[in-house]
Amino acid sequence: MISLPEEKILYSEIQKKLFYIIPEKWESIFLYASVIDMPNQKPVGEMYFYYLPKGIIKKKFVNGYEIPNIFNIDEEQYSKLITDVYNLIKLLRERFIKLKKRVWSNISISIENFQFKIEFGYEDLKNSPFGSYERHVIWRYKYLEEGLASLSRKDKKIIEVYERYMKSHANSKKDMYIEGIYKLPQKNIIDFEKTLSVEEAIAQSKDSTTKEKKRVGLFNKKNKLDDIIEDEDEEEKEVTYTNQILNWKK
Repeated sequence: MISLPEEKILYSEIQKKLFYIIPEKWESIFLYASVIDMPNQKPVGEMYFYYLPKGIIKKKFVNGYEIPNIFNIDEEQYSKLITDVYNLIKLLRERFIKLKKRVWSNISISIENFQFKIEFGYEDLKNSPFGSYERHVIWRYKYLEEGLASLSRKDKKIIEVYERYMKSHANSKKDMYIEGIYKLPQKNIIDFEKTLSVEEAIAQSKDSTTKEKKRVGLFNKKNKLDDIIEDEDEEEKEVTYTNQILNWKK
């Protein structure tokens, strides 16, 4: 698929925003988004994304919507950042409509091995036998390579039905676009060097509860500050803030 300069700009902006909202080093990112046209109504759709933390030990994919809980980031502001990503995807689709190109209903983005790949799907989601929940299960199974053994009985049944469905229906053609990832330095929602990994954040969450109660009235989540480290040896105590959300300029 030939990409025009305007589309390339949108591709790079999507990458930059995803890089920004993931608060730790990662191996890969996977995202799904859909835009469904409705008669006499605004389009509806959905988006979810996962990333695999970087590390020697084999790790599990992290659901992007769990980031605020894990890293103590203000949920309202984080939600706005995710909305920015989805709005860029809608702009990309509007670009296709403007150019009178084949209009897709959903996309799957993968970023790994220094490669940005976007797959365009054209399924009629309004009349699909699979609803939103089923599509999510199927997508995770295909793109995150979740084994059947890790699925619940309900989700296994969904995969079985999906595989039978695909055998009796011709696979719909998908277009693909591939390029190198955006390589210029990019700030992140929190500082890699000062923050905790997912495992460390979860491990310390219980231990920090008691300490946080003692600091009530000093700082809170609305201040977007966490993990206060005090140097008791200095006459004037220096305070270092970690897990601090950066200001986002639209």
